Amino acid sequence: MVSVHFSAGLRDLTGDVTRIELDAKSVRLLFRQLDEMYPGMRERLMTATAVAINGEIIADAIYEDLPEGAEVHFLEALAGG
Repeated sequence: MVSVHFSAGLRDLTGDVTRIELDAKSVRLLFRQLDEMYPGMRERLMTATAVAINGEIIADAIYEDLPEGAEVHFLEALAGG
């Protein structure tokens, strides 16, 4: 199982759920499971976020494996000027 944490910017899709546990062996499978649970999640994650796995930020994480017990956080892109 991995622990998935949702930032405030994603909670409109999760119904204010902040954290869930899922059995996913890779980020790709995690995105698929999340999209099944929360329609639209995969598209948002693919276009606007980086993924942190156990504290390491990975900008293009779609093919990363997830170790058992991993903590996954999604980091939304910041805009500004």
